[in-house]
Amino acid sequence: MNTIVIGIAGGTGSGKTTLTKRLREHFGEQEVSVINHDSYYKRHDELPYEERCKLNYDHPDSFETDLMIEHLKQLRAGQSVEVPVYDYTIHNRSDETITVRPAPVIIVEGILIFASQELCDLMDIKVFVDTDADVRILRRIVRDVKSRGRTLDSVVSQYLTTVKPMHEQFVEPSKRKADLIIPEGGKNAVALDMLIKWVSNHLSAV
Repeated sequence: MNTIVIGIAGGTGSGKTTLTKRLREHFGEQEVSVINHDSYYKRHDELPYEERCKLNYDHPDSFETDLMIEHLKQLRAGQSVEVPVYDYTIHNRSDETITVRPAPVIIVEGILIFASQELCDLMDIKVFVDTDADVRILRRIVRDVKSRGRTLDSVVSQYLTTVKPMHEQFVEPSKRKADLIIPEGGKNAVALDMLIKWVSNHLSAV
């Protein structure tokens, strides 16, 4: 199968998921498959819940990126993959998986996906969603408190101790690897239209 792989990176709460949603809406659910780096957080059955809560989940080493790379290669080769399911309420992988099937457009989404050169080499275009830090932290608070069962204090503490320092050390520098930088992600209609046209032209050429 001829595929286009789009890497969408950016800080927490930057709008990566919104951009991914807009692309899927335009090209159709059957034409776009998505794999999210968050699904590949390492399993830590050896640690009790209290210790898992203390781990740094914003460092590249917290992910099983090698497995994601293997899955992306399989998808590009026309094979379906079983993607892990991460359960944020227990800070560990669940025993479930989700089947992701190959498609003409494959989106790889994640905060730290550009930190891996091997992963970058599998992408046809690398997009960085750039959003102000104050907007991103507010979005993260709303998401984690409403959808992931977190307390406000725990979200703020994690942001100050790991999220912000890791963003400055790993995420922000990875912007240099991007082919396209989009302020405000899927809400930037002009940039979204440019990306859609690029993907459409690329699809028609393969």
